[in-house]
This record gives sequence, C-alpha cells and structure tokens, in this order.
Amino acid sequence: MNSVADIWKIVLSRLSQDLSETTISTWFDEVEAVSIKDRTLYLHCPNDFKRSTIESMFSDRIKDSLRDIYSADFDVKLLSTAESTALFEPEVKKSTALLDSGEFTFDTFVVGESNKMAYAAARAVADGVGHYNPLFIYGDSGLGKTHLIYAIAHQIRTTRPSAKIIYIKGDDFINEFIELVRAGRGSEFRAKYRDADLLLVDDVQFVAGKEQVQNEFFHTFNTLYEAGRQIVLTSDRPPSDMHLLDDRLRTRFEWGLLVDVQPPDFETRLAIVKNKAAQWGTVIDDDIARYIAENVTSNVRQLEGTMNKILAYRDLIGREMDADAAHRAVEDFMKKNANLAPTAAMIITETSRYFGIDEEVIKGPSRSREAVNARQAAMYLVRRMTNLSTPDIGREFGKRDHTTVLHSLEQIEKKMKSDPVFNQTIKEITININSKR
Repeated sequence: MNSVADIWKIVLSRLSQDLSETTISTWFDEVEAVSIKDRTLYLHCPNDFKRSTIESMFSDRIKDSLRDIYSADFDVKLLSTAESTALFEPEVKKSTALLDSGEFTFDTFVVGESNKMAYAAARAVADGVGHYNPLFIYGDSGLGKTHLIYAIAHQIRTTRPSAKIIYIKGDDFINEFIELVRAGRGSEFRAKYRDADLLLVDDVQFVAGKEQVQNEFFHTFNTLYEAGRQIVLTSDRPPSDMHLLDDRLRTRFEWGLLVDVQPPDFETRLAIVKNKAAQWGTVIDDDIARYIAENVTSNVRQLEGTMNKILAYRDLIGREMDADAAHRAVEDFMKKNANLAPTAAMIITETSRYFGIDEEVIKGPSRSREAVNARQAAMYLVRRMTNLSTPDIGREFGKRDHTTVLHSLEQIEKKMKSDPVFNQTIKEITININSKR
C-alpha cells in the first residue's frame, strides 16, 4: 500500500503535466500530505495565502488526479498547522482534562476484595515506593482499570508537576504510528514516547498481531525501561493469553508486576453506589442502595450508569431518589443488556481496527489480499454474532450478493481449521468486540 506521501508525489507528477514547474514550486513548496482516509486527502499548508489560493485555483485539479489514481471521487481538505495538529494527533485533550479534574483519583476509587491488590500496586507506583515496572493491570471492561491509571497520573502530577506524562489508548497508539510513519514523521513519533517520564497505555491488547507496531512498542519500552522511566499498562487479559503478542513484548510485560481486577462483590458494589451518591451531594436510602447493588452485578461502569439515571430523575424532573425510581432504572438496565448484541457496524469497526485497514476498504471493491482477508473475517463474525441473513450481510459490505457472503464464510471456516494462528486471530477480534458491549 502506498503511503500518503507517495500518493501526493503521484498527484504532483500529474499536476506537472498541465502546470509549469514554476507554478508547482511557487504554490506547493510548503504543502505536506498528512493523511488520506474516508475518501479525503488531507494536506497541511502553514501559509494562509497559499492555502486559500490552492483551494480556489487547484483543488479541482487535485481531485481529478485522485479520481485517475483511484477510479473514485475524493475530496481535498487544506489544513492549517493548528487544524492538522487537532485532527491527526490522538485525542488527548479529554484524557488530560480528566487527569486534572480530580474525578479519577485514589480518593474516589472504592477498594474491595476484588481490586485491593491492584489498588495497592497502583498506589505504590504513584508514591514511588514500589519497583513494579511495568505495572500491568488486567481484567474485563468496566472494572476500574482506567480509573487506577488516571489516579497514578494524577498523584504523580501533584507531587512532580514537571513530569512528562503520556496517556494513550492502544488503538490510538496504532493509529498515530501509522499516520506519522506514512507521513514520513516517524522520528517525531519516537521522540514523543521515548521522552516520557510516565507512559500509560490503556487497552494495550490492541497492539498484538501488528508486527510493525509491536516492533516500535518494543523499542519504546526498552528505551523507557533502561532509563528508569515508569510504564503502566492495562489490558482485558494477561500477557499469557495474548496469543498474537510478540514473545519479546510478552516477556517484558511480565517483567514487573501483574495484577488483576475482578467484578466487585456485593459489599464493594454497595460502597460504590453510596460513594456515587455522595459525589453528587446526596444521600441514598440504604434499602435503595442495596436493591441496586443486588441487581447490577457485572461491573462498576454499569453501576454508575444506573446511578446516573436515578440521579437524572431527581435533577431533570424533580423526582426524589425513591424506590420507584430505582426500580425503573434497574429495569431499564436489565432490558438494555438483555438485548445487547454487537451490530454489523461495530464488528466491522473492530475488524478494521485489528487489521489496520480502513472500514471503507473492507466494505469497498479492493481485491488486495489484506482487504479480502479482513472483509471475509468481518463477514464471518457478523454472521456468527448477529441475526443478519446472508443477503443482509451482503448489503452491509457494499451490496454484495449472498453467494459472495457464503463463499467468504466457507473460506474463513476452512482457514480456521487449517491455521491455528488465524483461528486465534478470530478469537482475538471476538474478544475485542465483546469488550465494547
């Protein structure tokens, strides 16, 4: 697959057939291609005058060149430096705001039997009294792993304001790596992560199976570890269960301390309910708190969601936190989760993320080996995890007929039987999909 820089060179070559060398050098000398996705070519031009001139005079020519290259219509967007940074660096503003807000601290974390080891380890790392590097926290979604790593960052930021702290989700790490390497800015990526005092990676399981990303992560890990910098990782499973993880990374993930978080027991759930009410400046009746804790048992996130709904009754329609409101919120939760199943769109998104291929490519006409492999895997998973018929599945993938879908299903089933690694790939994607539910 050509990089975006290569595509831009081809576009300029085509433009030079109609435009003079002087015109090309005058208007395009400061232009850099930063991304091409969702049928849009994103160009960065720091000069406002040149940017507006290109948009008015040359945009249609660029689109024509892209149509010749791809046999499809593309849009072109010229970005300022600020716009380019905002669009193509990972979304860290939200996580930074959360670190600063004080919402996710050790003081607001409810400790119970299911998470006390993870809590103690996180506190030790934050206080600098442990030698747990890396600290690897694993467990199902919604059990407080992200809360703990935010708490670590918040504590270190409080005691060491000058510390360079980087928080990123595993899938964002992958996307940023791909974008910057394609744009020829790999050194910028490396400098950013290898200069951190504290590196926090949430959902690190997403790097498994991505050869180039794993290699980059391996060298980043080594650089930080050898410099005595702290690394904290979270995952939905321990390294030993990441069957597509590079052995070098698996070994390093296990160098420090592995701790798990389990679904909260009744006492912890009850404490979480009361703690949430206290955060909202209210007191909840013991019977109501017990009712919620007895019926919402899966994870902390669902408990908090149920509490938020009850508190919304109070604030939005002036209804007190009575038993009826609690029953209604819990019933709504039960109904929602009884019917909760992944959609075709969710499955395509997670398959796209896993293989590192754009969703539009998976659903589009490309016949490259990578695209076909990802497309057939997605079709198989949609068939297995939803109630969609083969014609319905075909429509989800660019109006393909049901015979194409059947062929894809057969190919995947054959490959799973003959190739243990690919069989594990399907399992990994399934786990990723289920973790989003």
